[in-house]
Amino acid sequence: MDNNLSSDLKEAYFSSIKEFKDGDIVQGTIVEVRPKEVIVDIGYKSEGIVLADEFMPEGVPPTGTQIEVLIDAVEDEEGKLVISYQKAKKTLGWRTLSTKYNEGDIVEGVVVRKVKGGFMVDVFGTEGFLPGSLSAFRDFAENEIIAKKFLFQIVRLSKAKQNFIVSRKDALKAEKELRREKVWESLKVGEVVKGKVKSIADFGAFIDIGGIDGLLHIGDMSWRKINHPSEIVAVGNQVEVMILNIDKQSKRLSLGMKQLTQDPWNDIQERFPAGSVVKGKIVNIQNYGVFVELDKGIEGLVHISELSWSRLKESPQDMFAIGDMIEVKVINVDVRSRKISLSVKRLERDPWENLPESFATDVKVKGKVVGFIQDAAFVELPEGMEAIVYTKDLSWTKRINRPQEILKRNHIYEFKILDIDRDNRRIILGFKQLKDDPWSKILENYPVGKVLETEIVKITDFGVFVKLEEELEGLIFEDEIDKEVKDGLNVSDNIKAKIIKVDSDSRKIGLSAKIDEPEEENS
Repeated sequence: MDNNLSSDLKEAYFSSIKEFKDGDIVQGTIVEVRPKEVIVDIGYKSEGIVLADEFMPEGVPPTGTQIEVLIDAVEDEEGKLVISYQKAKKTLGWRTLSTKYNEGDIVEGVVVRKVKGGFMVDVFGTEGFLPGSLSAFRDFAENEIIAKKFLFQIVRLSKAKQNFIVSRKDALKAEKELRREKVWESLKVGEVVKGKVKSIADFGAFIDIGGIDGLLHIGDMSWRKINHPSEIVAVGNQVEVMILNIDKQSKRLSLGMKQLTQDPWNDIQERFPAGSVVKGKIVNIQNYGVFVELDKGIEGLVHISELSWSRLKESPQDMFAIGDMIEVKVINVDVRSRKISLSVKRLERDPWENLPESFATDVKVKGKVVGFIQDAAFVELPEGMEAIVYTKDLSWTKRINRPQEILKRNHIYEFKILDIDRDNRRIILGFKQLKDDPWSKILENYPVGKVLETEIVKITDFGVFVKLEEELEGLIFEDEIDKEVKDGLNVSDNIKAKIIKVDSDSRKIGLSAKIDEPEEENS
């Protein structure tokens, strides 16, 4: 009876022992942790021993943990079970790597150690080589690399030799591209996102949105007119923008900043109705007028013709400075073109609506010379009226080439009103008309044939001008003076000449230096 029981127990004991062979990878349980050894039960008749160093650098798991081990020998020379944790890990890792991954795939690995030419990387328990040129560890300290996890791309996988090469450099590129693709997929038109100003051009700024560059056009930066993007943003600025358009095919992203605020033109006609008087700041000055900022994002133009009723004022640059606060009148609001026309002069009474009675033909007036053109001078009269005096009306007798020969800027003179041109809003003045026309006496005093001693006042290619009396000149014609004589003359020299022509219509006196008879001067 006892023998039968003993036989049954022995049979049960041996039947519970699993059958293993060398090279098998089996699961075991850690049953004891010693200082240098770890005892593992794999269900065999004896327990296996794994050196504690095989669990480095992670460390030995606690008792009761189930692990994979490789059987090196079911029984060694001493009949002991020989197992390895590292060999199982490496074999399983290579099996996973070689069956589930291909060249170009991204894997996670731990840098184990530095070797000649690069690093060894643990991927799924098996080690591969990371060349230094593909590591992208240039600015890393060694303690920031060893035993640290990184993503790598498999660049070579040899199943025959059971080795592989990885690249962190290519993994970073792939990771960046993956992030970019995720960003492209996540972006939506109308969405508000944050970005960083990467660069600035004349036409706008490029904004980095999660690795994607979007264009913030200068026209979408502000509702107000700006001359350069640098007025709004600077390189390195963190900005908030709205996505206006997404073109995934051409990889173009259009962004807007002004769209984050309400369009100030929405209620512009209610805020600045035509005829209203408002204050604003001058933000730009051009030859054709000044731009006035009425509110943030709202500018209007005071055209040069709307600066003053008088057309004789200084240029806009002389009248105003950027930053000046001025009062203006709104004369037109063009919502479609987003333009506002303003006026300064319409804040004052139009002087031509009620022309003073003192302004009439043949009336004498005083005015200040404020400007010149080639053949006329501009005169500012009282009441803000403007007038013009032509060169031909400056002197009865003197030959005038430019009005500056008689009149000086900012000096006040007396004139006579010759004509009032209401259509062109201009008063025509005369200066010589303040005196009687002397030509009736000139005709009597300077008959043809009279010989005079004259003073040279100007020498030209076509003749010599001589002074007959104060403000009266005559011309010795080119063919009425010998070339040898003319070449020896200078201004202020005296020369004897004979009157050969008096033209009362053109008011000119012609003379000749060729005197035939040495007769006495006519008196």
